[in-house]
Amino acid sequence: MEDFRRTYLRLCKEGGVDPQESVLAQLQETRGAAAGSRLDLRGHSLSVDTCAVLGRVLHKDTLFTELALSDCMLTEEGMCLLGGSRVGIFLSFCYCGNNLRSTGAEALGKLLVRNKTLCRLVLEWNALGMWEEAFSVFCEGLATNACLTQLDLRNNQINHQGASELCLALKRNSTLQELDVRWNNIGLLGGRSFLEALQQNRTLTHLEMAGNNIPSDTLKALEQAMDHNSDRQSTVRESRSRTQVLSKEIQILKEEKGRQVWSCWEIDFSSMTTSIHVGQLQEALNERKSVVNSLTAKFQMTEAALAMSEQKNHNLGELLTRVKTEKDEQRERQSRERKKEQEDSALREGKLLREINSMSETNVQLKNKLEKMESRCKSQQDQIFELKQELTNSTAELKLRLAQAEERLEMEKKRSKQSLEDMNNLRQKEVDHVNRHLEESQRALQDRILKLEGQRIQLEEELSRAKAACVTERAQAEEEQGKVRVQVRLEEQQRVSGLEEKLRGLRQSRDESQSHCSQQKQTIAELQARSGQQSIETDGLRRRIEELQQELSGKDQEKVAEVSRVRVELQEQMGHLQAERTAQGGLKEKIAALEREMKVLASNHREATLDKESEISSLFEKLRLREAEIQRMREDEAQRASFLQNAILTYVQGSPLHYSPKK
Repeated sequence: MEDFRRTYLRLCKEGGVDPQESVLAQLQETRGAAAGSRLDLRGHSLSVDTCAVLGRVLHKDTLFTELALSDCMLTEEGMCLLGGSRVGIFLSFCYCGNNLRSTGAEALGKLLVRNKTLCRLVLEWNALGMWEEAFSVFCEGLATNACLTQLDLRNNQINHQGASELCLALKRNSTLQELDVRWNNIGLLGGRSFLEALQQNRTLTHLEMAGNNIPSDTLKALEQAMDHNSDRQSTVRESRSRTQVLSKEIQILKEEKGRQVWSCWEIDFSSMTTSIHVGQLQEALNERKSVVNSLTAKFQMTEAALAMSEQKNHNLGELLTRVKTEKDEQRERQSRERKKEQEDSALREGKLLREINSMSETNVQLKNKLEKMESRCKSQQDQIFELKQELTNSTAELKLRLAQAEERLEMEKKRSKQSLEDMNNLRQKEVDHVNRHLEESQRALQDRILKLEGQRIQLEEELSRAKAACVTERAQAEEEQGKVRVQVRLEEQQRVSGLEEKLRGLRQSRDESQSHCSQQKQTIAELQARSGQQSIETDGLRRRIEELQQELSGKDQEKVAEVSRVRVELQEQMGHLQAERTAQGGLKEKIAALEREMKVLASNHREATLDKESEISSLFEKLRLREAEIQRMREDEAQRASFLQNAILTYVQGSPLHYSPKK
């Protein structure tokens, strides 16, 4: 911190700029408080010269990773000087309340294009949305950025056009997780743009959109999309953790197999040394040569059978890991594959049991042969004691035999070396084959995991699309319903107003006719004396009254017909609305049925995974028991071989042939 302050003072002196006291005081407070990697200059008015010096200092410094410049009254030139410094070092920028404009927005867009480490960017209380071209440049930088995870754009005067640009960037961005666009002017069109963007964006899990004049149904749809994204992210994390666990298990199995192969090599080496000793003793004991050779051959056969059983056990383990990876398939395929796997495992278990029984039989046969060999050794010892007296008379023959035995020993040594080399080559080939098989199985498992994850992601995408389509169709249907209702009300009001005008005209005409009739009656009453002369006029007046009454009755009938026609039209429109409502109810029922099916599938999947895990644990327990039995059999065989070697050594040490070269 002190080096940063000294560098700032030195650069101010070199550039002829007076250092700001507020900046020095803040640096002093930061040093005293041990703030760490955060440079907080909030509320300090920074000039262009100060910004230039700070940019040069930050370009050389590696201490600070967070820069807070809220309410600093920065000009666009000063912001460019500060924002361009140390592009690849800062992890967090805060430019709240600086009234950034077009140049500042373009500079931020270029910064997002170049930057590779920035994780958090706060741009609250600016006016980025007022400059459409500059905001489009900012959105283009956001689309190409691959490290930003948090973005705050509150109170930036973003309208629906800016929201559409931001949504285009979200469709291409794959790292942003949190976005805050509260208290802007996005509106209904902007909310729909966000819905369309979230159908392609799978990483955004937290979206704040309060105070944007967006309808409640659109906000609910956005919340559902956020829930889907969060669920998808959690499933991706679970799948990654499972793949890591599987890779660790595969590595452990490889290590165990390597240890087993090494132990087999040691056993083979010990067996080869014993065979060499037996070969050396065979020349001294010509009568027992065939027996010892057959015993060593059978011992090697048992070792090969043990190696084959271990390889089969390893194959069984690989099958178990494959069973783990096939847990996410559909229920019908799972049931079929489960039956097939159960049958295969039953067949393999039967084969293993048969092989173990055959091995036990071979072990029993070997035990019997060893007992026979021991009895033969005893009888031969008796014969050797009898032959000791005869050996004193045949020393010359023994010397010749010793020379022949030495030649045969050299030949046997050469043969043993060749056999050792051949065995080592065979073991190396077997190990290479086992490693290749393990790598192929691992690749197959990884491919299967990727395929299953792709199928699961496709199903989730189809479900989210269906839900989003249902939400949009419901919104459109509600809008159309509202429009139809408004139109019907307007038409009803117009028709009612026309009918009321007609009624007023009819009433006026009726009043006029009534007044006229009253006048006529008065004239008739006054002129009864003149009835004879005015009878013609009264007849004419009566005819006129009848015509007026007929006109009134016709107008009444027209009014009734028009009212009935309006009622029929209203009933038809209400029927259409009722049909649309029933269609919406059907869609809701379909959505509920889909959700129920998803729940049933999830429960079945959990039950299947639990069953598979229990089966796998039981199979692992069986494998452990069989490996313990094989280890015990191997120890018994090694112990018998050591007993046999000790017996042969004691026999050779006790025989006079062992001391003949000294003589």
